[in-house]
Amino acid sequence: MIPMQSISEAAYLTAQSAQIYRAIMRTFYREYEHMHFQLYEEELLPLLCDSWPELFSLSDEKGLRLYLDQLVYWKNLTPFQDPRRVYTIADYKNKKFRYAMTEAAVEIERMTLRLEKMILEPASLSTNYFVRLERALEQIPGLCREGNEGKVHEWWNALQEDFRALNQNYQDYLREFYSGKSEKLLKSVEFVLHKDRFISYLQEFIRQLQHYCDRIGLQLRNLSPENRQTILEMAVKAELAIPRPGAENAQDLKERIRDNIYGRFAALERWFLPEENGTGEEDRMRSGETAMSESARILDITNEIIQKIIQNAALIVQMHNWGISRKSDYIRYIELFQNAVSLDEAHCLAAHLFGVQQVRHFQLSGERETDSISLSTAQENPMIFQLTPHTRRYQPRVDKTGFAGKDLEKAAQRAAHLQRMEEERRLVMRYIREGRLVFKQIEDVVPENVRRIFLGWIAQAGMNPEKRGHTEYGQAFTLHMGEGTCLLRCEDGDLRMPCYELEFDE
Repeated sequence: MIPMQSISEAAYLTAQSAQIYRAIMRTFYREYEHMHFQLYEEELLPLLCDSWPELFSLSDEKGLRLYLDQLVYWKNLTPFQDPRRVYTIADYKNKKFRYAMTEAAVEIERMTLRLEKMILEPASLSTNYFVRLERALEQIPGLCREGNEGKVHEWWNALQEDFRALNQNYQDYLREFYSGKSEKLLKSVEFVLHKDRFISYLQEFIRQLQHYCDRIGLQLRNLSPENRQTILEMAVKAELAIPRPGAENAQDLKERIRDNIYGRFAALERWFLPEENGTGEEDRMRSGETAMSESARILDITNEIIQKIIQNAALIVQMHNWGISRKSDYIRYIELFQNAVSLDEAHCLAAHLFGVQQVRHFQLSGERETDSISLSTAQENPMIFQLTPHTRRYQPRVDKTGFAGKDLEKAAQRAAHLQRMEEERRLVMRYIREGRLVFKQIEDVVPENVRRIFLGWIAQAGMNPEKRGHTEYGQAFTLHMGEGTCLLRCEDGDLRMPCYELEFDE
């Protein structure tokens, strides 16, 4: 087990003069990217003055030496003394060094750059990784036959890079929906305008995930243990063939590389396949159930997010509508008409409320006696609407009344249904001859219901890996595909289809 010690190489990120240390290390990293791996002090100082004039000046050579010594102490820089530039004893005592970044310092600077670009490079739910993973798994048998370790090394690196990007992208994207900032956004009125775009984006990801995960999971199930062992051992040999100057114990390095490669491939399998007897879950182990795969968990989380978006949008719309309720206006209008002394006064009031000056449209769900648009409101017959409280606990009163028995009607309907089923069965059995149903030999015009039955049998067997299925009448059959196509004449049109044959068991 690796001891959990402090990382001295990261100390300059939080030191008291972190701004100066980070400027020095960023300058080293920029030169590192331009293949300029080693710098003298006199080369480094002008670069710092050009990039950060507020922190450095050309007269800070002694101060720069102190910062460089501290970075050497933290193992961020490695000093090299160049004897070719020593001309006097004083030069030798002053020790003119060249400085190069250590491997850990390079990785830390790469990490800081990624942290700075996190906002500019948001995560996304790309489905291209599924396509590349599927193609990579299809290449395993061919790579095992060739035995080329160089190709296996490139294949393994591409597979792990795609899997890492897929895993990281979906985690980063879905995590945004559970952050505090996202919670406020989902509950804002502005989010209602964009909810459909989010929902369609997530639903498209779910469809692609279901489509490709089933296919990739089937490939992993069909992968033989021999090919799995062969491809992983070839990947181990390809990794060991890379020279590593810092490796001390060759046997220990070999075991670590093997554990790493086998562990990563097992993680890929757990991502797409359910795990037998889920680890760490005692209840599942007692019941013998299979633990969910990571892809199944993603489906649940994404569906939960979609429901959350819809619920929040509905609550926002409902809260917005509460502020514009017209109930009090309607009650006031009814009171004014009720207190009118004469019909003429009611007409004047209607002209004032519903006239040209204040046009308002009222839509009712009742049925009018006429469709004429020239009738006034006063000439229409009154409509009665029963109002109910808008509370969740309200339940309408149920009158206790008896009910008529319909046993005879049910028996008649059942008999008619059984008769139709029997006629349909006899009609279907006409086309089965000597235990086989050959579609290209059917010359009659097939009824529409019989065509639906035939296509249902074909679809049922097509989804079975063994091409097996059962009819509604308890018969087991096997689907065979012949060469070419045939024409099936039906009552609702002609159907061009492959030459399928159904072979029924005795």
